[in-house]
Amino acid sequence: MSNRQTKTDVILIGAGIMSATLGSLLKELVPDWKITVFERLANAGEESSNEWNNAGTGHAALCELNYTTEKPDGSIDISKAININEQFHVSRQFWSYLVKSKLISNPQDFIMPLPHMSLVQGEKNVAFLKKRFEAMSRNPLFQGMEYSEDPKKLKEWIPLIMEGRTSNEPIAATRIDSGTDVNFGALTRMLFEHLQNSGVEVNYEHSVEDIKRAGDGSWELKVKNLKSGSVERHSAKFVFIGGGGGSLHLLQKSGIPEGKHIGGFPVSGLFMVCKNQAVVEQHHAKVYGKAKVGAPPMSVPHLDTRYIDKKKSLLFGPFAGFSPKFLKTGSMLDLITSVKPDNVLTMLAAGCKEMALTKYLIQQVMLSKEQRMEELREFIPNAKSEDWDLVVAGQRVQVIKDTEAGGRGTLQFGTEVITAADGSIAALLGASPGASTAVHVMLEVIAKCFPQQMKMWEGKIKEMIPSYGVSLMKNPDLLREIHTSTDRVLGLSNELALVH
Repeated sequence: MSNRQTKTDVILIGAGIMSATLGSLLKELVPDWKITVFERLANAGEESSNEWNNAGTGHAALCELNYTTEKPDGSIDISKAININEQFHVSRQFWSYLVKSKLISNPQDFIMPLPHMSLVQGEKNVAFLKKRFEAMSRNPLFQGMEYSEDPKKLKEWIPLIMEGRTSNEPIAATRIDSGTDVNFGALTRMLFEHLQNSGVEVNYEHSVEDIKRAGDGSWELKVKNLKSGSVERHSAKFVFIGGGGGSLHLLQKSGIPEGKHIGGFPVSGLFMVCKNQAVVEQHHAKVYGKAKVGAPPMSVPHLDTRYIDKKKSLLFGPFAGFSPKFLKTGSMLDLITSVKPDNVLTMLAAGCKEMALTKYLIQQVMLSKEQRMEELREFIPNAKSEDWDLVVAGQRVQVIKDTEAGGRGTLQFGTEVITAADGSIAALLGASPGASTAVHVMLEVIAKCFPQQMKMWEGKIKEMIPSYGVSLMKNPDLLREIHTSTDRVLGLSNELALVH
């Protein structure tokens, strides 16, 4: 038993993109605060933020059809897409600030320019995409979006998808060249390197076992050193729980009332990865389709060019799966042990409501490789089985909670932050758009948890994020200026320079 005890200002649990972002923001706002990080695994960004676990590949709502919905009157609601796109611009500004301040270098190691496309088939879907295009292209955030139903044009855009297509069904796509591919695993590792260089203590292979309120209002953590097996005590005035799917158990252990009546439903993802580089080279875009009827929003099929380990890759998916683990490296008992007296009714209600989802997940788990190939062939008609391997992606834990709109046990698709009333502890739950909106989400945590310091910090926040507190959509000039400058700093405008 180690009697190591430390007192620190801030403890971050989990070395993923969220803790990396919050730590980097706080380091700029209050350089003299002492920050300590605990991570169960041996390195940063190994779980939900890892690039192979498909942590948000640059969700800017340019191509994801589930962020735009058709209203009963037939018009298209693009408000969610607007929000996510504005939030992605906040991330871009902060990354640019870090590059300009020489706190991180070589942005092309984590962000690359890549067209974002939406692709649909069938008369009804084509009509939807056209209306969506009309609504979005009028908005300054989505300027430069193109639409086509012309097979010749589509063959130029997506040769791999159009080749060998025999169906006579109408087909349409939108394309916007200002999209990006983001490797959040690489970014997370860069940010942690920066934090360690700035004096942040990062403890790998340390598992937080328990979390309790101390008499003086601070939080006391019981932490197990997984290498030596010894148990340590650490306390801090502010704790952030950013442990991906593992956050729910720690939130429950904290005992804060805001953490009650919340459950988690784990969904795992599988991807097909192309191992034939000749095929990989024929495709250059992120192409999102429409989810099948009855399928959950996280199962929107997409064919993605990705840059992983400085190499161009091609991924198709996701196929949903089910495992009771809350983390890829978690325990089979995670789901069962997350059921508590205060959330059991919420969880049961969700179970009854989500029978269709459960059935869908079971069907997905049972698919053979050949059946998965058939789904891929809806995108790439000539796809050959021997060119593709199956990769198990990360676990997503969707939040289940009681809401006014959905009633008891409503499954939430999105990112949720739970904060104690006094702002001394915050936890991040949920999934997509997650990583892409990390900077916006962490600024919200800072505003909620440190309201008294916000006035003092606002100047510095605006230096890092020039559009802070301003709607870019309503300020097209500022939007253009920010887009141009972040493109330049992040090295995204080289391609444009070659074209003009």
